[in-house]
Amino acid sequence: MDLTVRKIGDVSILDLRGPLRIGEAEQKFRAQVKALMDSGEKNLAVNLAAVPMVDSSGIGAMVRTHQSLKAVGGKFTLLAPTKIVRQTLKMVGLDRFLDIHADEADLLAS
Repeated sequence: MDLTVRKIGDVSILDLRGPLRIGEAEQKFRAQVKALMDSGEKNLAVNLAAVPMVDSSGIGAMVRTHQSLKAVGGKFTLLAPTKIVRQTLKMVGLDRFLDIHADEADLLAS
C-alpha cells in the first residue's frame, strides 16, 4: 500500500493506494497516524478512493484512530470509499459509527 499525506486547512488527508490489510499496510497506516498525532494533528481524513479492500486489521486500525482522535477532541473522517469498502463498513456497522464523505468537497462543506 502507498500512503501520502497532504494538508487542507486544519485537516491532514492520508491518501491510500492499495488494500488496507494485515501486515505492512496496516502497520504503515498506524505509524503514519501516530506520527501525525504526535506532531499535534487532531483532524485526519483517510481517502479510500484507491483502496480496493479493507480487512479486519484495517478496520481495527481505523476504529482505533477514530477513538484516539475523539479522546483528544479531534475528528476522523473517511473519504470516497470504494463500493467494496463501503459494503464492508456497512456489513460491520461502521457506516453508522464513522464519519464518511463522498469526496473532499463534501468534507470541506461540512
